[in-house]
Amino acid sequence: MRVRRLDHVQLAMPAGREDEARRFYDGALGIPEKAKPASLAARGGCWFESGDLKVHLGIDPNFVPAGKAHPAFIVDDLTGLIKRLKSAGYKVTEDQPIEGCDRVFVTDPFGNRIELMEPKA
Repeated sequence: MRVRRLDHVQLAMPAGREDEARRFYDGALGIPEKAKPASLAARGGCWFESGDLKVHLGIDPNFVPAGKAHPAFIVDDLTGLIKRLKSAGYKVTEDQPIEGCDRVFVTDPFGNRIELMEPKA
């Protein structure tokens, strides 16, 4: 027996702020929202999925943003995405370079850290 792959990333968010999540994850990052299963919808939060990329946001009544732990998303056209994020009012920060890719960090509307990476050709 072995672990084969990651199914999804679960991030926490405060209650009642799903519209902000939609503006960031769907609107700014371009990850379409997927309807949660009916059995889970009453819990609040929202899911965003595109192919194998699955980001689920769940309500945490004791929410504290993930400031260090973070998902890292591989993106196409990092420069264009940075422009879109900044024009939407999100702060994008650079960090130490990693060989073979360009990368930046952004925080979602709740303070969760997100890494955006584009492999170099």
